[in-house]
Amino acid sequence: QVQLVESGGGLVQAGGSLRLSCAASGSIFSINVMGWYRQAPGKQRESVATITSGGRTNYADSVKGRFGISRDKNTVYLQMNSLKPEDTAVYYCNLQWVGLNTYTYWGQGTQVTVSS
Repeated sequence: QVQLVESGGGLVQAGGSLRLSCAASGSIFSINVMGWYRQAPGKQRESVATITSGGRTNYADSVKGRFGISRDKNTVYLQMNSLKPEDTAVYYCNLQWVGLNTYTYWGQGTQVTVSS
């Protein structure tokens, strides 16, 4: 059983910073991708940033230059700087890998609210 536990959300003023953390535990294939997604009210869930087990990263255009994703084994971090009100959303940690099937796991979500 794989579990993802997130922490670090909260309320911050525009221009501020937050750091999210997500620790994965359980039987995890060594070659995988971890990432952060977000969902704002009335909108679809979207990818924010991902990082492979080899360290390759990918960012949504809306966060490039402001957010940084990193990982230490099966813990992934999202450093969010220069936050904007439009970054307000529930942020979800994601872990996935491809074996005989595609395995996808989600965290419980953490609220990030950016006030103007």
